[in-house]
Amino acid sequence: MDFQQILDSVLNWLTTSGVKIVLGLVVLFFLFKITNLVFGKISKSLKKKKVDLTASVVVTATLRKIVKVILVVTYLGFIGIETSSIIAAVASLGLALGLALQGSLSNIAGGIIVLVLRPFKIGDYIKCENGEEGTVENIDMYYTYIVTNDNKVITVPNSQMSTESLTNYSVKSTRRVDIVFQIAYDDDYEKARNIILQCAASTGYVLELPAPFIGMSAHASSAIEITAKLWCAAADYWPLYYAMLEKVKRAFDENGITIPFQQLDVHLPSIK
Repeated sequence: MDFQQILDSVLNWLTTSGVKIVLGLVVLFFLFKITNLVFGKISKSLKKKKVDLTASVVVTATLRKIVKVILVVTYLGFIGIETSSIIAAVASLGLALGLALQGSLSNIAGGIIVLVLRPFKIGDYIKCENGEEGTVENIDMYYTYIVTNDNKVITVPNSQMSTESLTNYSVKSTRRVDIVFQIAYDDDYEKARNIILQCAASTGYVLELPAPFIGMSAHASSAIEITAKLWCAAADYWPLYYAMLEKVKRAFDENGITIPFQQLDVHLPSIK
């Protein structure tokens, strides 16, 4: 075959199959763009209608991927590739991968359980059994993404999220702040108790019901311990906690209430 025959073959391919492949790729590109646009608008519409954020994110993301897979298979059929054999090969490959990647399948099953049973949702502040905690930023079919207070992202497999115990701090609208203060044995307990109560009221975070509890909780080795149990809105937990520490310390100093250091009395026998 001489050069002219090779050139004619290439030109013939470009004007037949080549055009079809290029045209199909262009159409596929725009269909992908349209798919992203449509599902983006669907996601925004669901947010405006206040549909649950977790369900809308997981469902729209999954459907978007399914549509794109269908478009790719359709493109392959358009350019003349036998899709039935591809589907059979993908099914066989999927079975093999399923046996090899049982952990990933358990993550998918865990993602379905999380979506259906709803132990937490996007935006909730949770603490996992292994101590990892933060705000749920996203949930997909494999992993849950948690953002910590110092802005680190923790990726947790859904199999873990669906089988291990976790604490959800966002389910209830109110929380109780428990803080223990210490005063010296020589200080006026009632005065210290009233100071703590006044500080709690001045924060503006404490709820009237349930009523605040402030009382003596222990006779420690070096101090009297006073426990304050204060109810507040869940979002006000940390602002109340830190405000109480600052206000009580300042008020104790102004009123001569001592916060004692750890003390140890040592008695030595006299040496004769």
